[in-house]
Amino acid sequence: MIVGICGSPREQATDYVLKEALKMLEQQGFETHFFTVRGKRISFCTHCDYCLEHKECVFKDGMQELYDLLKEAKGIIIASPVYNGGISAQTKAVMDRCRATVAADKNFFKHKVGMGITLGGDRNGGQEQALTQIHTFYILNGMVPVSGGFFGANLGATFWTKDTLENAKQDKEGFRSLKKTVKRFAEFLKKYEK
Repeated sequence: MIVGICGSPREQATDYVLKEALKMLEQQGFETHFFTVRGKRISFCTHCDYCLEHKECVFKDGMQELYDLLKEAKGIIIASPVYNGGISAQTKAVMDRCRATVAADKNFFKHKVGMGITLGGDRNGGQEQALTQIHTFYILNGMVPVSGGFFGANLGATFWTKDTLENAKQDKEGFRSLKKTVKRFAEFLKKYEK
């Protein structure tokens, strides 16, 4: 199963593009599940170390659903809007709260395949920097980060939204980077299934 995590508090461009990526994967026969932070209470990690002793997070909130999904996932897609040159606070909270899963099982994420999608209001609004944050999360947790490769999807899928859903839908370069990244992501998933 592939879990797509939407790190936007709004039902706009990030939501739409992630769902398009999941549709592309479903057309290739993959089972997918969409998870959004929108409307969920997800507390920030306080680094209290409760998880180190008790092997679970002290907070019981919207992350409980995601923990179960991530356990079954073979692939993970994190999609985030770009806020101030990086990922959204909601996306960061999800990544930080995954500390509890690794405290319970240091191999929780090991060998899972991950890709990133970022959307910014400006063409060069921090999309690549935000992708670097997503890939850093994957690397630190023993995952296999996948990009779209050279010539246009260097670190993953990036979109220029001009702050509207309609502009994201019209971003041909963004969809080119998405198709390239989804293609390589699917290739890696198939390779690791063997």
